[in-house]
Amino acid sequence: MNNPIESIIVKDLDGVAVDLMTVYKDKVLLLIIYNNDCLGCTGRAIPLAYDFQQKYPAIQVAGIHADFVNREGTKENIKSVFTSGENPFPIYIDEGHKVYDQFESEGTPQWLLITEQGVLFRSIFGSQDNAKNRLYYAIESML
Repeated sequence: MNNPIESIIVKDLDGVAVDLMTVYKDKVLLLIIYNNDCLGCTGRAIPLAYDFQQKYPAIQVAGIHADFVNREGTKENIKSVFTSGENPFPIYIDEGHKVYDQFESEGTPQWLLITEQGVLFRSIFGSQDNAKNRLYYAIESML
């Protein structure tokens, strides 16, 4: 899979379609595909994504809320999981879980580490220590 990703189409929290491969062109991207109903996502993965953003300023961290039936993200319920009431990094909505499917996610959270050239470097599932260590290792080996 060394071909650049052509597009990752999501919606911003105001419902506007966005292509993340255009918005974050030429940037290293760490995407976390998650869902508010996933406790591992909100309890471990989101704080971890925030830590990555702090530790690696060269990386653009962004969240993608994968919408499933009766588990859709809205601006209000997405912001409600953060104690500050504000998103710690850009968050987008994956209507009909198309991006989730595009990357054959194993579940949530699914991490996508994408190179500056737009190539998927790693796809890692989970929020436990094993996934966390693999992510750190992948980021360190890529930077």
